[in-house]
Amino acid sequence: MKLNKSKILVTGSAGFIGSHIYDQLFDMGYEVYGLDDLSGGFMKNVSQKKYFTKLDLRDRAKTADYVKKIKPDIIFHLAADATEGRSQFTPFSAMDRNIVAYKNLLVPAIKHGLKKMILTSSMSVYGAQQVPFKESMDPKPEDIYGISKMSMEKTTHVLSDVYGFKYVIIRPHNVYGKNQNLSDPYRNVVGIFINSLLHGRNFYIYGDGSQKRAFSYIDDVAPAMVKAAFKKECEGKIINIGSDKPVTLKKLAEIVLKTFYGDTRNVPKNLLPKNVPDRPREVKYAYCEHKVAEKLLGFKPKVDLSEGVAKMTEWAKSVGKQPFVYLTSLELEHPKAPKTWTAKLI
Repeated sequence: MKLNKSKILVTGSAGFIGSHIYDQLFDMGYEVYGLDDLSGGFMKNVSQKKYFTKLDLRDRAKTADYVKKIKPDIIFHLAADATEGRSQFTPFSAMDRNIVAYKNLLVPAIKHGLKKMILTSSMSVYGAQQVPFKESMDPKPEDIYGISKMSMEKTTHVLSDVYGFKYVIIRPHNVYGKNQNLSDPYRNVVGIFINSLLHGRNFYIYGDGSQKRAFSYIDDVAPAMVKAAFKKECEGKIINIGSDKPVTLKKLAEIVLKTFYGDTRNVPKNLLPKNVPDRPREVKYAYCEHKVAEKLLGFKPKVDLSEGVAKMTEWAKSVGKQPFVYLTSLELEHPKAPKTWTAKLI
């Protein structure tokens, strides 16, 4: 029996983070609806199919009709073209699937009584500033994806001020775990590494592998995002959520290989990672401070990287190797596009 009266919509509910958010909200007793265009999500991630609708938010008319029918009180917006590195070569997709799709959703939601928006943004808005990134920093994105997310944040703030709905902006970073799209060759480096090994192939590292990231396990991130949605103290806030233990990509590679083979000395030579040139405009050091999340949510990550990689590897082995799915072509073909994409090396 449903216990909570608020009607909630989760966009991107067949995707990675969205499916975890949806299931947690449903288990809490909310009336929860989900939508996804299935471009990066999968029906196998949808636990409550009778509440699911396949919908491309770029279609303004169909989105308006859907929102009018559902009339959500709260929206968790996770649908996105979350491809930082690729966005320089697919700028139409990055803007249309992010800022245009978001406005197509937000405007009719306001018309039909939206009370609160939980916007999933990204640490990409910080750009290449001094790490760790803090919420007090002005956005200085280095890529088209980050620009689109910054625009979504600003749009939320302006329309909230005018129309009175509440909002929380979450900036998660480098999240990995169960339900992640293993077929994506453009993003989610943990998944790319694991799926490559499942195929019996080596994986590739851009540059020398000294880039630093803090990888965040889904079981730490999703509950914190849900908690932030229902705490009054979080309203109107921007909140970083994720791990506070950065590692180099070279170290990540070692952890993944050790998980598969027990000892990196046991790795077959043909499966050792290979280095390729840096991606254009890649931010070398990108990780966040989480004092705001600690203060407002009592947030503290519990799953360390080795444990998380082991959990994800076990899940990935259970679903089996997945074919990498490439775009037919990039919107902007250029010699600077990584060879891993143009030659489909992964």
